[in-house]
Amino acid sequence: MVKNKKDLILFLADKYNLTIKEVEKIVMHQFKFVANIMSKGNFETVRLPYFGKFSVNQKRVKFINKLKNETSKKTSKD
Repeated sequence: MVKNKKDLILFLADKYNLTIKEVEKIVMHQFKFVANIMSKGNFETVRLPYFGKFSVNQKRVKFINKLKNETSKKTSKD
């Protein structure tokens, strides 16, 4: 069983005959995708194979979005 991201990248590169750079790019894209979904807050749980399930407290999402809105309002006034 793969235990961390580095091991997973090496395992996948070997299994699918890809370069480490190609696999790193794929794995990192997966994390960027999850971050994007999480920032929108319209999900319950996101599951990444080999890494587990990720979720966000909805109160925290509302708080962060409120901060973003306040920041954008201040920037647009200047």
